Formats: sequence, C-alpha cells, structure tokens
Amino acid sequence: MGQVETVPAALDGERIDRVVAMISGASRSQVTQWLEAGLVLRNGSVATTRSTRVGEGDEIELVVDLDQGPAALEPDPSVEVPVVHADDAVLVVDKPAGLVVHPGAGNPTGTMVQGLLARYPEIADVGDPGRPGVVHRLDKDTSGLMVVARTQEAYEVLVARLARHEVDRRYLTLVWGVPESPSGMVDAPIGRSTREPTRMVVSAQGKEARTRYEVLEAFDEPAPCALLECQLETGRTHQIRVHMAAIGHPVVGDDRYRGARPAIATPRMVLHSARLEFEHPIDPGTRMRFESALPADLAAVVGGLRPLPQP
Repeated sequence: MGQVETVPAALDGERIDRVVAMISGASRSQVTQWLEAGLVLRNGSVATTRSTRVGEGDEIELVVDLDQGPAALEPDPSVEVPVVHADDAVLVVDKPAGLVVHPGAGNPTGTMVQGLLARYPEIADVGDPGRPGVVHRLDKDTSGLMVVARTQEAYEVLVARLARHEVDRRYLTLVWGVPESPSGMVDAPIGRSTREPTRMVVSAQGKEARTRYEVLEAFDEPAPCALLECQLETGRTHQIRVHMAAIGHPVVGDDRYRGARPAIATPRMVLHSARLEFEHPIDPGTRMRFESALPADLAAVVGGLRPLPQP
C-alpha cells in the first residue's frame, strides 16, 4: 500500500507530477487526480500543485494502492443519472446525493460519468479522460444541478467561462446560527490542509475563493439557523462548506467542517445546487437557466424548523 521514494540528483528541479508519474508508472492524468485528492506528500506535507519543483533528497510519498491500478473507465448502464436537458453540445444533470461524479480514490466504479457514458458515449473524448465531459463538480453528498460537455469545443468554452466567473451557480444551504448581515461575501483563499489531506482550509497559501450569500429565512427552533442562497464566484473544493465554517456558520449536517450536531437531525449535509445559468457554449446569445427545488429529504429538515419571529 503506497510508495515512498527519495528524489535522486538526476531529478533535482523536476516538476512533481513528472516525478510521480516516473516512479509510479501512472499517467499524468492519474497523477493529477492524486494531487488534487491530496494523495501525494512531499517531505510529509500534502503537495497539490502539479508544477511544484522537487529537490534532491526530497521524500515523495504516494498514499495510493499502486498494485490495484486505476479502474478502467467503462460505461455503466446501471447508474441512473437524471438528465434535465440534453442538446448536441451540453447535458444538464440534476445529480442525486450519494452519487460520485467521477472515479477516484475509493470510488473506482458506479460514478455519474460512467452512467452518462452508457447513454452518451461521445463524451469519452471530451476533456480529461479520467472525468470525461466534467466541467465542474459536486461533492458526493451534495445534490443538484451541474453541466457536462458533449463536445470538446463546448468543454473549452464552458471551462473558460467558469474561469471568468460567467457561469451563475447558486446553492441552497442551511447553516448553524444566523449571520449578522442579511447578505455579504466571504473572500478568503482556500487550500488543502497539510495535516488532513482530504480537508480544505482557509489559508494565505491557498487559491482565491469568493462566495456571496443571502439569508432567505431565519429559524430559532430547535436551534438558531438560517437558510442561505450562496453564489459561487470561484469553484474551489468544498468552497461553501469551508467559507461558511470560517465565518462561524457551518453547514448543518457537515461532519467534516463542524456542522454535525444533535440539535437538528438530518440525513446528510444540507447543501443543494439549486440554480445554474449560462450562455450556451455553441449558440451565442442563447441563455440557459435551470432550477432545482430542495430534494424531499432536505425539504423535510427545513420544514421541521420554526421560523424566527419577525420584529
């Protein structure tokens, strides 16, 4: 399980993704996935940037099972994926909670992209072969809307628009406590924790991250909490969860970021991708807008709360 190697003089100054590919025999695409998942350590600290240069004597540790090897990305017709829109360029999916978007460490099969490949085999050649067609992702336990590209042209256009903050993504979430301001923006960089590779943190060494929020409704029983609409201006891993926890209002039911508390029973964290709006990547001027209501399990949680009396 795993592998530890010391960087020799011959590889001094090389990029870490190239070094990991050489010592593991994995593809650069697979190595990128390992880096993003926090499965590559350099001198005991998580390495997340592909272009990081290593030095002679550095200790590189891979926290993966190299004997197992990456699972083949085969279509899986048994995976049900709710597609709410399909045209020649894009798919819009209303992902159910519990469905992993693409294969990765611990989830080699039964993913959303494998289900989509069974119906739309052409996406196999779009974008990253390890996550074909995927323009942006949702966490396993986050439900709701996401767009998938069916052509390389659409993929490149959508990725560029996401980078320019031209795709409107809004989430509904229930958080502990009621923010003092009815609306605001959290502007704090996010990076991977050096102590817990699967956990993200606000860090000066992280990447820029901005989340706008608006309080839709406040509640006082069985505990103070608020239903928020959050708008992503960037798309960092666990962004809403990390930002809400950072301002003292973690997502209800989120056990990774201090949001799992007995006062409110919930089957999962209350986070749902409720609105997605973008200009069609191939048909300029055509505006696409999709909305998804809170799923029944989360609606039941919110429905069981008592609204805070209005002054």
